[in-house]
Amino acid sequence: MAAPWWRVGRPGLEAWAATRGGGGGPRWLLWAGQGFHTSVARPKAKAARIRSGKGIIPVTYEEAHPPHYIAHRKGWLSQHTSHLCGEEGAAERAVEDVFIRKFIYGTFHGCLANEIVLKRRANMLIICAVFVQKMLPHKLYFLIGYTEVLLSYLYKCPVKMEVQTVPEKVIYKYV
Repeated sequence: MAAPWWRVGRPGLEAWAATRGGGGGPRWLLWAGQGFHTSVARPKAKAARIRSGKGIIPVTYEEAHPPHYIAHRKGWLSQHTSHLCGEEGAAERAVEDVFIRKFIYGTFHGCLANEIVLKRRANMLIICAVFVQKMLPHKLYFLIGYTEVLLSYLYKCPVKMEVQTVPEKVIYKYV
């Protein structure tokens, strides 16, 4: 009968292990084949970061700072009390936030200059947005009213949009 795979080692490995106090047994040979790392684990979080390049990519203030600077250099994009200890409905609020953001991105296609901030105060939903002046004012006002009415009927709460317009997208720096 053939020997198990862990006892079959490189020539001279068992003899070397015996001189080092390892005994050359199967347990030592099984352990020797596995990697042993002595350094500290360093997770490489790359999500939501802008890759640095040759200085030709324009980024906004929100995009320029990595995610771990939230609440230090930049604010939260969704403000409500469901994240407090003992509060319920955090998952529902997150799903609602994703739907509202996608709805706004689709309704005002190509007009958003910055990220949307969603604020919930009591029973009211406030949507703060900065738009680039790409469409006529009466079309923009119509879309704002359309969004407020549709989301009010959908979520059964008053929805208000606080809108600012800029002539072009505000560039914080080039990466």
